[in-house]
Amino acid sequence: MSDVRHVLVLPDRDAAEEAAEALGERFGVTEEPQLVRDALAGEDDAEDAQWLVVVEDPRGRLDPGELDEFAAGWDGWREEP
Repeated sequence: MSDVRHVLVLPDRDAAEEAAEALGERFGVTEEPQLVRDALAGEDDAEDAQWLVVVEDPRGRLDPGELDEFAAGWDGWREEP
């Protein structure tokens, strides 16, 4: 089995924190997702940052389509690998 990592891109920190918490409830994710601030090119202001939720999926059991729908609930999306 190969390790799989999913990256959800969300519009702000609040959305990222809520989504990270909800991942466990909806998908049974036991490892805490990593939250990463992703500043837009050329922008230093925190207002202009997206937040990434990085989900490790070592068994490859999370469905990408379901993660797409999940991220869309917070006006976000899942990055394609």
